Amino acid sequence: MSREPLSYNATITERVDLAEGLALFRVRHDDEELFTRFIPGQYAILGLNHPEKGPVQRAYSIASAPSMLPEFEFYVRYVKQPASDNPLTHLLFAAHTGDRIAMGPKILGKFTLEHELPQGDTRWRVCVAAGTGLAPFTSMIFEEYHQTGAANGFLVLHGASYPWDLGYRERMEELLNTPFAQKRYYPTISRPKAEGVTWPADRMTGRVEELLSPEGLSRWEPTSPLGPGGLNPANAVIFICGLTGTIRQTLLNAFARGFVPGDRRLRRELEIPESLAPSVFFEPYDTEPILDLTNDDFRLGIRRQLGLQ
Repeated sequence: MSREPLSYNATITERVDLAEGLALFRVRHDDEELFTRFIPGQYAILGLNHPEKGPVQRAYSIASAPSMLPEFEFYVRYVKQPASDNPLTHLLFAAHTGDRIAMGPKILGKFTLEHELPQGDTRWRVCVAAGTGLAPFTSMIFEEYHQTGAANGFLVLHGASYPWDLGYRERMEELLNTPFAQKRYYPTISRPKAEGVTWPADRMTGRVEELLSPEGLSRWEPTSPLGPGGLNPANAVIFICGLTGTIRQTLLNAFARGFVPGDRRLRRELEIPESLAPSVFFEPYDTEPILDLTNDDFRLGIRRQLGLQ
């Protein structure tokens, strides 16, 4: 049965192509009074109609700060091998400035500082992002800068395949690697030897989740405000956004430092008591299970790392 086409209620006010298959889409809803606020880290639903395959919708984290309203900015990667035969990115990347689009009536999501952390928490916010997983963190950082004139308290690890895929890199370096602070933005690329790549020898290489391995930590932790051994739940909380593999390995590395997951399902399966406060949070791109805890040895190993055995 064919579905009713979506009614377009918003406009793409600007499209900015950052690299092949990577772009910013700025969108304004027709009813500017409908969205007067949102919390950085939340997402919106965008949709388009395929002329033959019908309507398609997808959730995208908002990359802009609430102070940018009534305009929203979305940081989008073209999906070359989609799971669906009607992927939204194929339609979105055929769109141009001025084109119409559908936008859901609500801003959603709980991957926010306000929801995940107790009020007054002053620990470092260590943000681990793969590709466009940076979007919720740019929203948080841009809003912090708008409110206070600085972006204190954030430390960002951002990974991509190539330098040109590190969207927002110049802005992150401007806000986080200031002359008055130790480094707080660490970009890394996983294909430094690819044709056409120029990447300084002192820059990070490898996948972003590797930066939380013991060897990876030794490469950036000493130059950061955390200092050697400083990435621990007493000093920091970790927020992760990206594909399942990135989240999985980052979690496993974080567990080795004593970080406790906030995800309800993981807490239940690991039998984590309510009294043990969470300190690592994640926002997945897909529905694949993050960790398979059916293996007792694997599950008990994590419990031992968390001091529960």
